[in-house]
Amino acid sequence: MQHVTSKDGTLIAFEKIGQGPVLILVGGVLGDHFQNADLAQFLVEHFTVFNFDRRGHGESGFTAPYAVEREVEDLDALITEAGGSAYVYGTSGTAILSLEAAARGLAPKMKKLAVWEPPYILDGSRPPVPQDYKEQLIQMLQEERRGDMVELFLVKAVGMPSELVTQMRQAPFWAGQEALAHTLIYDAILTSGFSLPTDRITTITIPTLVIDGGTMPWVSQAAQSVTSALPHAQRCTLAGQPHNVDPAAIAPVLVKFFQDEDDMKRRDLISVRSVQSD
Repeated sequence: MQHVTSKDGTLIAFEKIGQGPVLILVGGVLGDHFQNADLAQFLVEHFTVFNFDRRGHGESGFTAPYAVEREVEDLDALITEAGGSAYVYGTSGTAILSLEAAARGLAPKMKKLAVWEPPYILDGSRPPVPQDYKEQLIQMLQEERRGDMVELFLVKAVGMPSELVTQMRQAPFWAGQEALAHTLIYDAILTSGFSLPTDRITTITIPTLVIDGGTMPWVSQAAQSVTSALPHAQRCTLAGQPHNVDPAAIAPVLVKFFQDEDDMKRRDLISVRSVQSD
C-alpha cells in the first residue's frame, strides 16, 4: 500500500496497479479496499487502478471530527497524486460519496463518473430509515453494542430481513463487520437520511453512467431518478445482478463506458445481460 496526505494531514492508503488511464475505485462500506480487489483485477489491463481505503477504514488514518468535506478532500488528494484527472467509479453508499464529490467541486477533475446502485430512498419506494437512525447508532456505540449497530444498518438502511441478519451474526465474517461498526455513523452523516439531493447533483455536468441490477425496485427507481436529474447521464441495467454485483459482470460495462469517447451521443437506456463468473 502507498499513502497520500489529505488536506487535513490524514494519511490515505491506496493500492496502485495496472497500466493506462487512471481509474479510482471508491468503495468501503463496512470494509476497506479489499471490497473492490477482485474488480480491480478485471480492470488492470485497461487502466491504472487506484483502489484505496477510506479514512477510518483499513490502513488509512482518521482525524476527528468526521465531515463529508474531508472525504471529498481525500479523493481530491488521490486525483492529484494520479496526475490531476481520473475516471471515478463508486459503488452503493460510496456511489453517494462519488456524486457528492463531483457536486462539491471535483467534477472538473473527473473525466467521467460511474456509480453502482446509489441507495437513495425515494418517497413511497420503501420504508424510510428511522428519523433518529444516526442517533441510534451513536447510542449503541456508547453502549459498545457494535453488533446491534451493524444489524440496524442492514435491517433499517439496507432493508434485509431481520431473520437473515440474525443468522449472519453467527457467521465468521461478523466480527470484522463489528470492528468497523463505528464507521456507520460517518456513513449516516454522508447519506443524510438517504434522501436524493436533486438540486445539488443537477450541477454535475460530466458524463455519468448510473448502473443497477434491476433486482430491487426501490434501488432501480433511485437509479432512474439520478439519471433523470443529471444533465449528461446514461443508465445501464445489468439484468439479474444483486446489490453485491459480480465483478465479472460490471467490469466490461465500466471498460466500455470509460473508453468510449462517443458514449454521450447515445442517451438510450442500455440493457446488459448478466455475466456469470466461472
